[in-house]
Amino acid sequence: MTGAKTESTTPSAPQAPGSADMPDWEKRFRAPRVSLPDWAEDAPDRSLFVSNATGTYELYAWNRTTGEQRQATDRPNGTTDGTLSPDGAWIWWFDDKDGDEFGIWRRQPFTGGADEPAVPGLAASYPAGLALARDGGTAVVGRSTDEDGTTIHLARPGADPVEIYRHRESAGVGDLSHDGSLIAIEHTEHGDAMHAALRVLRADGSTVADLDDTKGGAEELGLEVLGFAPVDGDTRLLIGHQRRGRWEPLVWDVATGEETDLALELPGDVSAEWYPDGSGLLIAHSFEARSELFRYDLASRELTRVPTPPGTVSGATARPDGSVEYLWSSSAEPSVVRSTSGGVVLDPPGMKCPPSVPVEDVWVEGPGGRIHALIQKPAGATGPLPTVFDLHGGPTWHDSDSFASGPAAWVDHGYAVVRVNYRGSTGYGRAWTDALKHRVGLIELEDVAAVRDWAVSSGLADPDRLVLTGGSWGGYLTLLGIGTQPQAWTVGIAVVPVADYVTAYHDEMEALKAMDRTLLGGTPEEVPERFEASSPLTYVDQVKAPVYISAGVNDPRCPIRQIDNYIHRLQSLGATHEIYRYDAGHGSLVVDERIKQVALELDFAKRHLPA
Repeated sequence: MTGAKTESTTPSAPQAPGSADMPDWEKRFRAPRVSLPDWAEDAPDRSLFVSNATGTYELYAWNRTTGEQRQATDRPNGTTDGTLSPDGAWIWWFDDKDGDEFGIWRRQPFTGGADEPAVPGLAASYPAGLALARDGGTAVVGRSTDEDGTTIHLARPGADPVEIYRHRESAGVGDLSHDGSLIAIEHTEHGDAMHAALRVLRADGSTVADLDDTKGGAEELGLEVLGFAPVDGDTRLLIGHQRRGRWEPLVWDVATGEETDLALELPGDVSAEWYPDGSGLLIAHSFEARSELFRYDLASRELTRVPTPPGTVSGATARPDGSVEYLWSSSAEPSVVRSTSGGVVLDPPGMKCPPSVPVEDVWVEGPGGRIHALIQKPAGATGPLPTVFDLHGGPTWHDSDSFASGPAAWVDHGYAVVRVNYRGSTGYGRAWTDALKHRVGLIELEDVAAVRDWAVSSGLADPDRLVLTGGSWGGYLTLLGIGTQPQAWTVGIAVVPVADYVTAYHDEMEALKAMDRTLLGGTPEEVPERFEASSPLTYVDQVKAPVYISAGVNDPRCPIRQIDNYIHRLQSLGATHEIYRYDAGHGSLVVDERIKQVALELDFAKRHLPA
């Protein structure tokens, strides 16, 4: 193959055409959309949500009493990480200037005003959780740095922040009790970054209680904090556990040690949050790429369905009046915030998002069990079609029957899209999620190969026009796949990938180093053969497909140096490739930038696939 290379670091933003001239795939990115509104615990008519209404995802304050909506943040790279103080007086938001996730918490009055450092005594760090007290000023702030590991500080108004926890391994703030006396944290002091244990602390840092499912014959189960009961003096903590091979909730009284197992007997993963009066739980059930909601009454132990349309609920919250607000979508229908009290909660003005096509479910027998794949293709199209295998990130994530503008863009251009919930994905039980240890990347690609074989043999996919693509972990699997399965793929398109696993390990944030040590069983110095076997750089000499890579120059998760190492090897081999660099971190929150990236990916595939 002839060598080819293009580069750009700071592209000019494309001008948006009028809506009449704009293709549907672009409208899906530009159409204003909103997140599920967060609301202040003691001022429920004050809410905070994220929207792309200005062309960049930013935080918005919403006074439900007056109907007023105000843009609260305005940064070149966008802002999505924010929360309200329980009294509704303050908006806290995380300021990482370059999109590198390293920064400080700032705050501003809910009604508007200047931003100020929320905790002036704390230096910049990666965020490791935040909990705000109901007294209007006290905060528990989690921080992570490469030098210190994790530290947690208690900050009170008018006083210097006090360190109450420190450990080399990763940890994070889970929640603060309703009266502010108890602090729940998740930690991985046992060295397994994929499975956390829990500890409850007093304000002085002393321990109240520990709960650890990684010890005593129940190895590597893991726990997560879901929240304290919203009642003063109540010491019940809602947690998630995996004792029956999937995520389920239970109630742990941290004062008495009593554990109340809900035993809901729902397949798939189950999460929960408190109703505002503490009498029941809002249950979110995810199974086989779809989700549903229930109310669980703690007194009667009755489970009652909360009506939602078929598809995916990606967030839900119970309001003080007993209604439930939820963010819903399907592969065909764009996301919308609805309420069980009737109607749409937030309907942003402006361009409406065009629908896409429904998803089809396919189950394929693989080397580790049945693999679930989601298929979309142009309406009325028959195969064999040019086909895109779009691999999700994570790896502890899964593709679902939810609206996604990226896959819809490929479908609009005549491609079938296949999304594989390979081993490592969530939603299919703990054994499926944990299966990739020590053969990282290679196990996932065995499942992708099985689904590829099905797609070709079934007549869906044209074997000469197969695109392997994905972002983050999906980008990593893309580069590993075109190296280990060079005959299987026509084109590789990797977005913010891991390309050189050893260099990525040394350059990435500490929390991800801990995850890699768990997945691979040690550091690159301790298990060099595993890092070598799982690194795309190891197989770059075998790559036959043209390669397109896009990367954020400030990315702390998939840092740019390790991508440059891979690109240099492609150059030395004379391999056909293109690299696009943009001025942000692990992805962009700017709509014009995201549209440009998708347009470049579509163009690369068009130029390098057979007609």
